[in-house]
Amino acid sequence: MSEQNNDLGTAADKANQIWGDLVPVIGFILVYNVMRRVTINDTWASPDTALYWATGVLIIATLWAVSNYLRRGEDVPLFLVFTATIVGGFGLLGIILQEKSFLYIKPTIQQLFLAGIIFGSLAIGQNVWRVMFDKVFDLPDFAWRTLAMRWGLFFIAMAVWNEFLWRYFAPGFEEPLRVLGATIAPAGSYDFLGLTFGSRDAEDVWANWKLGNMVITFIFGAANVPYTLKHLRQPEAA
Repeated sequence: MSEQNNDLGTAADKANQIWGDLVPVIGFILVYNVMRRVTINDTWASPDTALYWATGVLIIATLWAVSNYLRRGEDVPLFLVFTATIVGGFGLLGIILQEKSFLYIKPTIQQLFLAGIIFGSLAIGQNVWRVMFDKVFDLPDFAWRTLAMRWGLFFIAMAVWNEFLWRYFAPGFEEPLRVLGATIAPAGSYDFLGLTFGSRDAEDVWANWKLGNMVITFIFGAANVPYTLKHLRQPEAA
């Protein structure tokens, strides 16, 4: 009976974690689409400001997810700390400065930062992926290393995907986007690899695809379950 209760508790924890990941994204998409159809004030509550309102909700919902762990007296997952910091930092910058470019590149920075943490830990002989999940799974070192590399590459791929989405669908900037003196995106439209970027006014495609990114992440996680189970070490019998 106790083993069954433990399994149910673990399942409930996983369900709560998935729901906690989904709530900020769902809140973002709902608020964004509502504000795209509502004009209360041309300055601060109109379709042009929908992305800022949705980002504000995303920040609040992410902080709410962090507070739930603290309220229960549990350790906040390391990646959630990183995510909350990047979402809060770049999100607030975008809202305060009224600059959408910060919001467009935020997911890219977030994904590359997570990949950097993973590969950086491997480079110094550590494995942050194992540190995060070793209480859940008992795996040999090579399996942890393989999973860490898979997720690191996945985060890099998602960063590239975000760059394509916002550059392809979001309207071009009036001034070039520069970071630390380097031009990240030219002004207006431009051609790259046979594609034209910055010529469309379809920001909503990029914004609504956040839910698609969550689905991709869940599918990728599920695809790694067979490998995890294959190398899962069972506890020794008493």
